[in-house]
Amino acid sequence: MESKRQAKIARYIQKELSEIFRRQTARLGGVLVTVSQVRVSPDLSIAKAYLSIFPSDKSNEILENIKAQAKTVRYELAQAVKEVLRKCPELQFYLDDSLDYAENIDRLLASDPIKGTADDYVDPDEKK
Repeated sequence: MESKRQAKIARYIQKELSEIFRRQTARLGGVLVTVSQVRVSPDLSIAKAYLSIFPSDKSNEILENIKAQAKTVRYELAQAVKEVLRKCPELQFYLDDSLDYAENIDRLLASDPIKGTADDYVDPDEKK
């Protein structure tokens, strides 16, 4: 279970990472990186950031680019959180595909219309 301190630090890191990615993706144009969740280890040494990337067809390429630039992102984060944290946590980035998953479910539900209605239902016990 996450402590209050972990939750506060995670929210703070999420806010600062979002700002860092907003500035970096403004230069790229046409790409949106959202920090959907941050989980911090109990000793505050590791922060796992889950990123939602739009457009999703470029998500793996952009995630690999972010992972390659992790030290630069960590430095920028350290500059932003130096008043709150003594040591900036190590960053690990993961792709958050929950939006793609939900979109896929919506697409599947829309493609297979329900056959029949409640009025067409016949109870098997009533047939006898």
